[in-house]
Amino acid sequence: MTTHEIYIQRCLQLALNGLGTTYPNPLVGSVIVNDEGKILGEGFHLKSGKPHAEVNAIADAEKNGFSSEDFRKATIYVNLEPCSHHGKTPPCASLIIEKGFKNVVVGTLDPHEKVAGKGVDLLLNAGIKVTAGILEADCNELNKRFFTYHKKRRPFIILKWAETADGFIAPKQKDEKKPVWITNPYSRQLVHKMRAQEQSILIGAQTAMDDNPSLTVRDWHGDNPIRIILDAKNNLPENLKVFDNNAVVQILQRASSESDLIVEDLYNLGIQSVIVEGGAKTLQGFIDHDLWDEIHQFMGTEVYFKTGLTAPKLPSSAYLKSRQMMKNDVLKTFVNS
Repeated sequence: MTTHEIYIQRCLQLALNGLGTTYPNPLVGSVIVNDEGKILGEGFHLKSGKPHAEVNAIADAEKNGFSSEDFRKATIYVNLEPCSHHGKTPPCASLIIEKGFKNVVVGTLDPHEKVAGKGVDLLLNAGIKVTAGILEADCNELNKRFFTYHKKRRPFIILKWAETADGFIAPKQKDEKKPVWITNPYSRQLVHKMRAQEQSILIGAQTAMDDNPSLTVRDWHGDNPIRIILDAKNNLPENLKVFDNNAVVQILQRASSESDLIVEDLYNLGIQSVIVEGGAKTLQGFIDHDLWDEIHQFMGTEVYFKTGLTAPKLPSSAYLKSRQMMKNDVLKTFVNS
């Protein structure tokens, strides 16, 4: 790796500390390095309204005893273009200019219409050397949720389901209104980790009635995602667990087949990422409309229903990205090719 790539890689590592907490902002990390290769300060963005990565890196460097005199001989690295507009916080590009930096290295440009090259232009106009496009593919992957929202005008869509060894996601009949577990506790904990990383989680009304799920991250540390419930008739009983006070709830009066309209609603609500967890008709609706980015297919290799609700059919565009074992379960992750 080149020197620039090494420090942008470090920015990506730092940025991941904000996964699940920065919405609606992107994941950003920043590193300040002097001409001798010494790191003066590091920082990352944690939460909307809190200081951005560059601000935290500069504050860290100043806490370590460094000043503008040192910054003039240093390079500030950041995986995403510094912002140029006033939002909940002042523009980072202006702070970089104020602190005297002469070199800035950027992983990728920001697609947000309020930035979109304006941050780099501000730096260039101030006489600062800007190098952009370092590990660009990795930087884009890190902020796939943010980029999808602003470029495609829809959330990043993850479809998730668990199916039995014989291809069913639910038995034909149940005695109680609660989930029937197909996977083991390790897989379920991983699902809760996934929920903590995404902004929202979506189910249909029938799943809410049949399973009465909590849709929380109770087996992992983090915030509960926004609960999106499809209820075309708007008549779900208020005593369901999804209506407790553990998470924000948003009802969409849409049928499970109206995936294109659902996605439009989510965009208008400012939702950057969503895990679609069921039921089968809802999942298949997103597949049929080709409105998905990733599929997480959990397979319980030791559970058989023999009859029941058939698992969604994988689309031909599903490319197997990874396969991992969760004890006796198998998790296959597909991306939309």
